[in-house]
Amino acid sequence: MGVLENEVDAVRKIDIVPTILDTVCRLTGMGFAAVARVTEDRWIACEVLDKIDFGLLPGGELKVESTICHEIRQSGEPVVISDVQADPVYREHHTPALYGLRSYISMPIVRADGSFFGTLCAIDPNPADLGRPEVLATFRMFAELLAFHLDASDRLTVSEARLATEVETGELREQFIAVVGHDLRNPLAAIDAGVAMLRRSPEPERTELILDQMHRSVERMSSLIVNILDFARGRLGGGLTLERRNEDVTRIVREVVAELAATHPNGDLQLKCDAGPVLVRCDGRRIGQLLSNLLGNAFSHGDLDQPIMVDCIVRDGTFVLSVTNGGTEIPLAARGRLFHPFARGHDSAGSEGLGLGLYIASEIAKAHHGGLSVASSPQRTTFTFTMPLAS
Repeated sequence: MGVLENEVDAVRKIDIVPTILDTVCRLTGMGFAAVARVTEDRWIACEVLDKIDFGLLPGGELKVESTICHEIRQSGEPVVISDVQADPVYREHHTPALYGLRSYISMPIVRADGSFFGTLCAIDPNPADLGRPEVLATFRMFAELLAFHLDASDRLTVSEARLATEVETGELREQFIAVVGHDLRNPLAAIDAGVAMLRRSPEPERTELILDQMHRSVERMSSLIVNILDFARGRLGGGLTLERRNEDVTRIVREVVAELAATHPNGDLQLKCDAGPVLVRCDGRRIGQLLSNLLGNAFSHGDLDQPIMVDCIVRDGTFVLSVTNGGTEIPLAARGRLFHPFARGHDSAGSEGLGLGLYIASEIAKAHHGGLSVASSPQRTTFTFTMPLAS
């Protein structure tokens, strides 16, 4: 729904509008009354009371140039015509002749900030006694009342939006604290256990194994902290910082794959990247972080008895990078929230991670004018990153 349609709907939601229109008709003896939203190029009926079969329904439009409201929008002054045929100003005017009017009254509706919204108007094919002071005073009062309700509606909408944001922030804060406490505790506990074991039994053959485990725990914590900082920057309005330069993205892919293969010796990480050097103006560090997050997700949730495949190609001016792993299918309902903060594709008790890795990867993709998508079946799950070469 567009802005104008929302404004028209806001008038229709004001309960008192039908009573206002009925009172206007009773007060003036006229058969048609309406509240209209009037802009430079549109005249839209918000609400209508039609006793003369004028034929205009709520939401209906007139050519704004054909109306006197068009002139009222420019002057900001009301127009009152008791009898067109006796009026020296409007007896030759095109609007009464076009619509067959003998009497007409229209009052501008002006918002608290001074902006023109539209008019409260009434018409009739017969003359009407509109010269009485109470007629103009009543129309002015009703126009001010309508403006008041519209302003109140705007304030309510803003308040509701702020409240929704505060509720969401509160929920995210609670999730953040709970998940950080859980996911940082695990690698810290592993490091603490490793230190205790080294103190008790510092044999060289066991020391190497324990140090490797402790090193992986440190890397795990480092990855978590990087994602936490990126998430915090995004929530504070700073967004992801990019340092763009011409980078060979295939080189970045090969380096990240080699690094992750070395730190996951029990996994089978395979790379297929037939493209030669592919220069793109991008943030190479962020592209590496995106791939690292996707591979971290594959190692955490995939079936490590099956290979993890990394493919990169150039297709139709777009760099395409995909990570595929075997394992359990991601439920369809979960796929829609995978790229949200703290979301996890699988809710099993063994799931680890803040649920920020895929969110950060998605934000990096967006920052490079690209996208990140997921496809999952009972056999495999594939995450695909696309980025235009001319970004």
